Amino acid sequence: MKKVIGIILTFTLFYSVSIAQEKKSPENWLHMDYETDKIMGMSVDKAYTLLKGRTSKTVVVAVLDSGIDINHEDLKDIIWKNPKEIPNNNIDDDKNGYVDDVYGWNFIGGKDGSHVSQDTKESTREYKRLSAKFEGKSEDELKKLPKNEKVEYEKYKKVKNKFITERAQMEQTLKIYEILKKGMEGIIKDFEGKELNANTLESYDVGQDPLKIMGKQTLLEGIKEGSNAEAIMKEIDKGYDYLDKMIKYKLNPDFDPRNIVGDNYADQLQKNYGNNDVIGPDASHGTHVAGIIAAVRNNNIGINGVCDNVRIMVVRVVPDGDERDKDVANAIRYAVDNGASIINMSFGKDVSFNKKIVDDAVKYAMSKDVLLVHAAGNSSLDLDKEDNFPNKRYEAGKKAEAWLEVGASSWEGGKNKVGSFSNYGQKNVDVFAPGVGIYSTIPGSKYERFDGTSMASPSTAGAAALLRAYFPELTAIQVKEIIMKTVTPIKETTIKPGTKNEEVPFSKLCISGGVVNVYKAVELALKTKGKKK
Repeated sequence: MKKVIGIILTFTLFYSVSIAQEKKSPENWLHMDYETDKIMGMSVDKAYTLLKGRTSKTVVVAVLDSGIDINHEDLKDIIWKNPKEIPNNNIDDDKNGYVDDVYGWNFIGGKDGSHVSQDTKESTREYKRLSAKFEGKSEDELKKLPKNEKVEYEKYKKVKNKFITERAQMEQTLKIYEILKKGMEGIIKDFEGKELNANTLESYDVGQDPLKIMGKQTLLEGIKEGSNAEAIMKEIDKGYDYLDKMIKYKLNPDFDPRNIVGDNYADQLQKNYGNNDVIGPDASHGTHVAGIIAAVRNNNIGINGVCDNVRIMVVRVVPDGDERDKDVANAIRYAVDNGASIINMSFGKDVSFNKKIVDDAVKYAMSKDVLLVHAAGNSSLDLDKEDNFPNKRYEAGKKAEAWLEVGASSWEGGKNKVGSFSNYGQKNVDVFAPGVGIYSTIPGSKYERFDGTSMASPSTAGAAALLRAYFPELTAIQVKEIIMKTVTPIKETTIKPGTKNEEVPFSKLCISGGVVNVYKAVELALKTKGKKK
């Protein structure tokens, strides 16, 4: 029984569904300074003391995400507006191929105003595509495959194993959740009108009922950690809903919502599709990201963003599922062509369908002096050994120089300096930045704490935006170099993500060996001669 409960708790923690009462982070901790506040923030507020009297230039940051609530009280004044587009006249005024793209563009919407909400994982799509090509072939046929198809066949074997394994795990865990829900519901019903706490639950006799045995143990563990039955049940429901959607949509080869978009998906170079509704059906993630970068500072509303002179360009490419390479490539090009100097990408996946098309878009961004900032991912993986797309390394060799790959640091300090979920990599992750318990904007002019490298990436993008705003002569590569050189170095060991107590030097987790420090970055920028032509 303990093993089963362990599986459940491991699963819920991995997918950010915790039944324990977590310690709340300080609301503005990512802005704090370690010397002053004893919390490893990015020293944002302190950095502004160095900028008094300096003028800044407005910087456009493109947020490639799930959509953004452009009417949020703390964001509406900093949303980018296309100066060449007349709103709602159904005309492509600026002749860029996108009609009425006033605030940005939605590459996963239909011409009729509909949206892709759920989508499959890329591994599911690749499993389906490659199954049609290779499943059922004899050994002799496989031996005679041309070289390029042999490469594809090797990929097929990997994605098939990945898909089948993950689908089986999700189905098994969903069954456990169904049992758990029934057991907990039975116990809660038995306690109607009675006090339910650790003591009364301890003495509650479940007999030999396996449902109630599991439910009792889960409730007890959560209550002892400071939660209550209602909150625990709510989190179990969340976990059940997550698993149900994984099986119905993300891991379902027969589900394909692409007809909503109405493009020719086989034409990977096609550009003009989608719609201009940049909010989408669920803008929670993108709105949170945007607030970290640019929520209006010092307006006595909500929170302060990192940079005080930003316009957020909204580019919707991320459904509830994996983003598609065609959309990502088009989104990068759209952002570059419309004046973004920084692009934040808080998304990722472990399989790529068309890496080349994304690489080509990244190269285009590099040619236009644009900095790309990307979340390292939340799977506790070593990116020196595991794939994560998109990434800075081109398929044909070399890498994007103006690219920052960002892991998530924590406010807790001690040996818990890193988010337990964060991906890392001594060669492939550049820096860490605040990504645990980040308080930011969500739709409906509300605010909430989120965890993830999805929060660490915009923390860093905000820092880069501040440098580009106050030091516009700096190139994208110079901005990256300054951020890398001025991190707060972490000399102590920290618990390695994905482990309970394995300690590693912080320098083993990323190239820079530290956490972004905006104050130190501004100090160095003040001494740096810009190379921008």
